[in-house]
Amino acid sequence: MSVPAGGVGEVASGDAHLRETCLATEVVEQGQFLQWRRDRVQLPDGRQAVREYVVHPGAVMIVAALPDGRLVMERQFRYPVGRTMIEFPAGKLDPGEGGLACAQRELLEETGYRARRWAQAGVMHPVIGYATEFIEVWLADDLIAGERHLDDGEFLDVFAASEGELSQWFRDGLLTDAKTVVGMMWLQQWRSGAWAPAWVSVADAASGTPASAPE
Repeated sequence: MSVPAGGVGEVASGDAHLRETCLATEVVEQGQFLQWRRDRVQLPDGRQAVREYVVHPGAVMIVAALPDGRLVMERQFRYPVGRTMIEFPAGKLDPGEGGLACAQRELLEETGYRARRWAQAGVMHPVIGYATEFIEVWLADDLIAGERHLDDGEFLDVFAASEGELSQWFRDGLLTDAKTVVGMMWLQQWRSGAWAPAWVSVADAASGTPASAPE
């Protein structure tokens, strides 16, 4: 099967001597939403090597703050690691879906909350050694509670926790999800005033229609 080479992004100026060039690519397995590829690449010194990796559609994570300062959190059993994890709300992008639309949809579906203000904090690449996955980090506040709409076969608990509780759980090894740890860093920088998010207001929180440009 002939497919475009995956996982090969832009090379920063001055990094050409580190670049690996795809010579051939093979789809080894196509799952419901993940794809396993095996590429033959040329190394910077001219030799060849094999790279195996997973193609992922991308995802979002939402750091949503309640009026009392606590954060909207989830507990969900993650089969690959065989344990229930403490996480910020998150979910994968649907085909053609933008990051903000996905963040709004996932927050509503999983927690029942809508947010009147949103800001994209950044992007993280959680598993750069073997997957193309990226996760957009979104901040949300001025929340409105409502009814959640879980996907079929999705089971998770929603609860609220303080920033201090998250830090304690991280220190004690109870919170080990990498994306949530990154979200905690963004939360701390935002609340300390070190980083100023570019907030976008939402005109109709009931419909999730964006209203204004970033402040």
